[in-house]
Amino acid sequence: MNRRMSSRSVSLTSTFLLLAAGGTAACSSNKYHDEGFYCADENGVIVDEDYCDDNNGSGYHGGGGYYIYHSPSYRSGYKVGQKLPSGGSRFAYNDSASRSTYGLPSTGRVGNGTVKTGVVGKGGSGSTGHGSTGHGSSGG
Repeated sequence: MNRRMSSRSVSLTSTFLLLAAGGTAACSSNKYHDEGFYCADENGVIVDEDYCDDNNGSGYHGGGGYYIYHSPSYRSGYKVGQKLPSGGSRFAYNDSASRSTYGLPSTGRVGNGTVKTGVVGKGGSGSTGHGSTGHGSSGG
């Protein structure tokens, strides 16, 4: 007694397999990544993070020429005076909207080498403009 699968069963099975394969591909698209942050001058040379802190009380903060640089390729451990590797992006240290986008405090100090996890998007675009794209979340 052989039972043949009806064309409807075959069709549903094929559809299920295609949907399952698509779901697996979507999960592996690497939508989230880690992003490293540093305070640096306009040339990408790391400076003391107090230069990117409006709330430090030490009297030497801000002014033009200081930015928060970020990239998925930035790791913790770069030292003051080192030039950051190319491929990152930056925004003005006092750009509270961009800070919030990446899950950073809207004002205050961001420690050099801070790594945020679960950042959405592609990360560093190589841009050195003041704007930024993507979204962040609090993490590590």
